Amino acid sequence: MHPFVLDPASLPPVADLLGAVVTEEVRAGGRNLFRKGHRLSEADLVSLPTLDRSIHAVRLEMDDVHEDFAGRRLAESVAGAGLGRTLELRGPTQSRYNLVAATKGLLRVDGERLRAINLIAGMAVFTLPDGMVVVPGRTVTGVKITPVAVPEVTLAEAEAIAAEGLVVTVRPFLPLTVGVVSTEGMADRVRQRFRQTVERKVAWYGGRVVRFEELAAEPAAVAAAIEGLIRDGAQVVLAAGGNTIDPLDPTLRALPTVGAEMVRFGAPAHPGSMFWLARRGEVPIVNLASCSMYSKATVADLVLPPIMAGESVGPEQLADLGLGGLLDRGMSWRFPPYEEEVAAGDEEET
Repeated sequence: MHPFVLDPASLPPVADLLGAVVTEEVRAGGRNLFRKGHRLSEADLVSLPTLDRSIHAVRLEMDDVHEDFAGRRLAESVAGAGLGRTLELRGPTQSRYNLVAATKGLLRVDGERLRAINLIAGMAVFTLPDGMVVVPGRTVTGVKITPVAVPEVTLAEAEAIAAEGLVVTVRPFLPLTVGVVSTEGMADRVRQRFRQTVERKVAWYGGRVVRFEELAAEPAAVAAAIEGLIRDGAQVVLAAGGNTIDPLDPTLRALPTVGAEMVRFGAPAHPGSMFWLARRGEVPIVNLASCSMYSKATVADLVLPPIMAGESVGPEQLADLGLGGLLDRGMSWRFPPYEEEVAAGDEEET
């Protein structure tokens, strides 16, 4: 790019003006005449001699790509499955591409590739945190080119990084079948509230509850119920109630009987530090200590989204919960928006 000052009193030849990019906001007659990043056209040449001030502009090289076109290409290169695209053209400091969730699901961001792209001069890709639950219409990523243009070779470098793998995707939730076992011994009103809460949350993910099994506190009964639920199609089992710090808890004792292995006992989060996750073959068994599904502010509501998106949750993923695992009121954004089906309309702060 070649910067120059455009003086209305001594304009250069028309050939030098056409296609030049204005690098500042220009107002005339009480209105915005040119925005930052505006490319001069023949229609603009009429108003230039009437201006009472000079204009800062640049001439692009043959291999320079204007921000509008470069931004589109960069947005398309980082966008994976589950995303739609909208374009906001409000000038170089406000113009950006937005990647919008096209489905309810789990946002996945490749942080290493994102960082590598943002280390390239002129590239700016910014996202919601990896692992957030999003609904259709939620803006999950913004893409901008920070100067008014970038060299083709620079843009191609960013596109090559994006082409190595998925940078931003939304994994849709699956219509999984869920079974529930409980040794809580709940009163009728509590039982009704618990079941309604579980059914509402499972349905929000697109799943269904095959049935609830309320059991005596006996390992054999719990084991038989888990086996029966899996036999009847349960792809996820939720285990409610019990005492997770008691080695003689019937549900914990039932796990070896059904051939389940403990993935992790105890999670680095609060509330929910006594959470545990086990797996029987491909079926995760998710602990809901003290019927924690009454509230969305527990670690179980951070583990369910990847499970309902078909991901396998292992010890590493549970250990990662520690970063941001202090789940106080200020962390409400981390939890699934169970009350929302579609984004109410994002406010764009550009």
